[in-house]
Amino acid sequence: MTAAVPAVPTVDEVRTAYRDELGPSEKAALSSWLGFTVTFAAVRSITYAIRDGRGPFRNLSVGGAHLHHYMWGIGMLAGVGAVAVRGTDRARRHPLVGAAYGSGLALIVDEFALLLDLKDVYWTKQGRISVDLGVGVVALGGTAFAALPILRRLVRNRRPGAQTSPRR
Repeated sequence: MTAAVPAVPTVDEVRTAYRDELGPSEKAALSSWLGFTVTFAAVRSITYAIRDGRGPFRNLSVGGAHLHHYMWGIGMLAGVGAVAVRGTDRARRHPLVGAAYGSGLALIVDEFALLLDLKDVYWTKQGRISVDLGVGVVALGGTAFAALPILRRLVRNRRPGAQTSPRR
């Protein structure tokens, strides 16, 4: 009689699947998508809380001018660009570089209408709901797509008599 395989993978199994199933470029893509998804979700939550006057967050202003979060995104992308141009291979492949790229991009995408100098549609109901849902679905889909090799490995490991060697 074979022992039952737990339904939920352990942290060590996920870590091993990440290491064995993804090459450097796939790891960078997954880090980018995770950075984008987490940042976009966090920014949406924080901006809704600010709008409703809840939580510890407030708008950031300097000299009476509101600092939009796309500015921080542009700064992050500039930093990633500097690493890409001057960094070593090891630095360019670091997961934080991919995560910073995704996070910076999310900060910019979230305020894209303002960058195009459109009317302030940021808080109109039709504008926000469709953008939030659209970008959220794309972010989750991209993250899942980038994580497919890991997810396949974890599913294989749940099957009775599964082997855990890398598929590369």
